[in-house]
Amino acid sequence: MTKRIKLVVPEEVLVKILVHLSLTSIARFISVCKEWKSIINSDYFRDQYESLNSSSSVSWSIMSTRNQTFALEIVGHHGCQRWGLKNSLGSYMHYKSDTPLRKTCVLSCTDGIVLLYTETIEGAPMYHVGNPLLQQWVQIPLPPHLTVFDVVRLQENMFFSDTGLVTKMEKGIVVGYKVVWMLVSWFVSTKLTFMIYSSETGLWKTENVRCKRSMLWSRLKYSVPLNGILHWLSSIGSDIDANYIVSYDFYNGLDDECHTIPFPDFQEYQQARCFKRTITTSVGFVVYCNVFSDNGGRTIMFGVDYFPVVMHPLNYEIIYLWSRNKNALMSLNLRTYRYCLRKKLSPEEMVKKSMDGCIMKFSGCKEYMDLIYPIFANAIYGGVHDLYFSQYVLPRWLNPLPHRAS
Repeated sequence: MTKRIKLVVPEEVLVKILVHLSLTSIARFISVCKEWKSIINSDYFRDQYESLNSSSSVSWSIMSTRNQTFALEIVGHHGCQRWGLKNSLGSYMHYKSDTPLRKTCVLSCTDGIVLLYTETIEGAPMYHVGNPLLQQWVQIPLPPHLTVFDVVRLQENMFFSDTGLVTKMEKGIVVGYKVVWMLVSWFVSTKLTFMIYSSETGLWKTENVRCKRSMLWSRLKYSVPLNGILHWLSSIGSDIDANYIVSYDFYNGLDDECHTIPFPDFQEYQQARCFKRTITTSVGFVVYCNVFSDNGGRTIMFGVDYFPVVMHPLNYEIIYLWSRNKNALMSLNLRTYRYCLRKKLSPEEMVKKSMDGCIMKFSGCKEYMDLIYPIFANAIYGGVHDLYFSQYVLPRWLNPLPHRAS
């Protein structure tokens, strides 16, 4: 009878080997045995990995959150040494369902975690939170006091939004998340109702919060998550254009009041109808954008032709805009004013190496932009600009989906 020989690799040798691998490979090695899993999940191994790979880039994508089928990737950045991905992140944005689906779309992305919405052939709504790269998905139950019919009716309500997702971070790792549904009673209101699902309890709860003044809630469906806080564009008075940011902290909020922050040029451009305001995130900050035409001198940007899509998630000097006239995505360096137009190209031309050696993939997305442009340029809502895109940035370390403690 042949005896099996167990090969024992010393821990120091194993660490020296693994720290040179991509995170994608390391994620597979976690399942080899309990000893390897314990080593990889230790603070010591993570510190060793960070020390060796501190300057390596991470993959990221800018994706549409309104696509009716799969997420439309506007800009993709992959092939970086840290994760070693051969394909862009958009190719991972799917949930393998046993039930035939007629609709799938990304609602929100934050800290490597994604909120995904799907509909069955019969029209039943389903929500999943997951880590697309590791293909870890958890179905979020509907609130117990709502039937499927109730949820469908809510989705038809212009004062309802189901796109909220926030995370709780510890040492750069997601340890919890909350799915947030938002509802207001009317177009102008001081009150806001949240229905919140927590990964830590596995339960829904309802919270009623208020603002110090009545806000115009025309952009409730588009929230910007950062550090456990959701941010919305809003306005006061008769000004249809956004002039305030409303925010609420879902992990450290000590009261039932939303915070409101006026835009810095609120008074200066209040009477001018030649700009489009929006907010996005970059390098861990909420970034305010105002695209306008300066009639007193050099034209900075015409809001009718160019409108902001999103900031570069890892470089606050670069903003992406869409040009209606040129049918192209434009990247603009706000410090040097240098820009580059990305028109609809062949598959070979759409991919190029970026400065960090990773692969940049651009999509012209003309058909999608033609669809939303009338909403953007409508004369009645001349100042409105909604956020149609979300940044999906891979974390710098393994980020398994948190599970509720039993």
